[in-house]
Parts: sequence; C-alpha cells; structure tokens
Amino acid sequence: MLAGKRILLIVGGGIAAFKTPELVRLFKAAGAAVTPVLTRAGAEFVTPLTLGTLAGEEAHTALFDLTKEVEIGHIQLSRSADLVVVAPATADLMSKMATGAADDLASTLLLATDKRVLIAPAMNVRMWEHPATQRNLATLQKDGVAIIGPNAGDMACGEYGPGRMSEPAEIVARAEAMLSDGPLKGKRIIVTSGPTHEPIDPVRYIANRSSGAQGTAIAKALAALGAEVVFVTGPATVPSPSGVQVVKVETAAEMLGAVQTALPADAAVMAAAVADWRVENASKAKMKKDGGTLPTLSFTENPDILATVSQLAQGRPKLVVGFAAETNDVVAYATAKRGRKGCDWIVANDVRPETGIMGGSENAVTLITEAGAEDWPRMGKDAVAERLAARIAAAL
Repeated sequence: MLAGKRILLIVGGGIAAFKTPELVRLFKAAGAAVTPVLTRAGAEFVTPLTLGTLAGEEAHTALFDLTKEVEIGHIQLSRSADLVVVAPATADLMSKMATGAADDLASTLLLATDKRVLIAPAMNVRMWEHPATQRNLATLQKDGVAIIGPNAGDMACGEYGPGRMSEPAEIVARAEAMLSDGPLKGKRIIVTSGPTHEPIDPVRYIANRSSGAQGTAIAKALAALGAEVVFVTGPATVPSPSGVQVVKVETAAEMLGAVQTALPADAAVMAAAVADWRVENASKAKMKKDGGTLPTLSFTENPDILATVSQLAQGRPKLVVGFAAETNDVVAYATAKRGRKGCDWIVANDVRPETGIMGGSENAVTLITEAGAEDWPRMGKDAVAERLAARIAAAL
C-alpha cells in the first residue's frame, strides 16, 4: 500500500528515537522511500549515519546547508513527500508546530509543507498531561494534524502512564491508512467502542458485557477505506485496532470529553455501550462488609454522548450513527431512540443472552434511517463493519 510513496520522517529528541531505525526498516519493507530529518537533539539519540544507511539516502540535520539552500532545499524536501511523519514528536516539537515557530530544519519543513502530517507523541507522562501540551494538541488537531498515540506503559524515567511512542508497526499501519486511495480518504471519523466502567469505590465498578469487538471492527473497516479514525474506547477485552488514533477512557464522562476533543469530524459512529447511570456517592475508600446494614448507592444519569453530538448547534458531524442494544421490541425502541437523540442512523440489535451477540463473534442488526428499517442477515462482526463502512462512504 506504500509502494511508490515517499515519507519525510522527522525525528525529535527523545529516548523513543531508538525506535526509528525499525520504523525506517518497516517503511522500506512496505515499499516506501524514506527521507530522514533529525533535530539537533534527535541526533543525540540516533545518528544520521544509522538512519541514512537504513533509508538508503542522506539524513538531513541542518537548515543552512549551502549546497541545498541555493535551491531552497527545505521547500523541496517539504513538498516532495507524500506524508510527513514526526516520530518521536516531543513536547518541544509539538509546541513549535502549534505556534508556527521555524528555527531549525525540522520546524521549518513542518511549516512549509503542503502535505498531511502524522505525529507520534512521546514524552514523560507529566509533560503529556500538562495543560500547555494539551492546548498544543488541541490546536494541532484543529489544524488537521493526525495523531497516533501515545501509548500507556512504563517509561525510561521510571514512571508509568500515557507518553510512550506508538510502536513502529502501528505508525506504519496508520500511514498506510492515511495514504490509502479509498473512498473515505480525507475524512475524519470518530468511533466509540467498548463498555464504560463507573466506579462504586476504588476497587468496584458498574459495567456491562460489551467486548468492544464490533466497534473495533468498524474502526478497522473505516480505516481500510482511507478514513482518519479517532477510536475512543472504554476498557474493552479485544485489542485496539492498528492504524487509528486510540484514546482510552474509563467512564462515560471521560468518553464524552474525549469525543468533544476529537471534534470536528465528518462522521461519528457511537458503538460504545455507555453506562446509563453512575454512582453519585462513589466512595473514595474501599467499602467494607462489617455485618451491619447494607450500603446505599445513590445513582445519577450519565451524560448522553450520542444526543450531545447529534444536537450540536455548531460543528455537528455530517453523519452521526448511534447504536441500540435491546432485548425486546428492538425496531420500535431503536426507531424512537433515533428520533429522541437526533442522530441520522441507528444500528439496532437484539442482545438477549440466547442470541450470543453481546460479547460474541457475530451480529444481526437492523439499520434504521430516515427511509425506514433495513434488516441485515446475521453475519460476522467484521462483515457487519465492512457493510456499514461502505454505507458511510456512500453517505459522505
């Protein structure tokens, strides 16, 4: 899928730069040509000689290279690529991109390019969570910059949390999706998936049996058609798809916040099984069984993510698709839900235990639109996802 494509790879100054030789190797194996550019700090972690050798062409580091700047080489570099990939994208590089700074070769290329840009952030968890970084992230997303990761895990500094650069294979898969010539190329789509966990106390929570399999399959199918997918997932049991931006959340409130951050988008597919209620008086300490009276839990409604997005006065996606998991009167309840929430389509299914659909590998759905209800035969969840993705492509 990358055969004949050229990747301009900008390497920032972080320990995650040690992954870039493997990233270059995988891009080359997929048929792409790679032009490496290293910041001064990036060259402290991996040498230009290493990346240049693996890429089979010169690795660039300096803006004021007299030979190339006679021909305004930084403009040529920025325009000759099909995709610009920044990995690792440090907090400093993200700040420069968000503010339009251009004081070295890497930042100048990013300001001068007319091609799509994919960044793979990598930094300490506190740096990632800092309000300044999050403001820069929001600015870059509004500017149309695609983001993959960061992943959560152990870090070189000894801390744990989000901040690890996505793995090279994940970055290559995302690049393939972005350069796909499918019918959804250039479209940004939000997909929610999985259950939410609403805490009772620090060790107990309210959840449901959703595996996240259908949402994951939908995200994969949309990416395969060329869409830029933001995948907002609760604690699902199935692995998140490659080639999409994954945002992991726990609660319904966190999911709503992640969806709002991901806007604007061309479409939103709300496949998550969001808990309707949360415990209003969740305990901050583990609740003990002491042989006395039973604890009293007070419930309150969770935010309605589907209705919130469907009823946006400004920035509403062109197409909003909701899901309705019902145990009786499926079409009637789902049709009423479509009208009540204000979404364009509802994908309804029967999740009675005897169907084996909730948490299973197959699904039988009814697509409800303005035109009416359309029953689909029972099929694998991947097949359902591919059929739905094709319908979304036709609608957009």
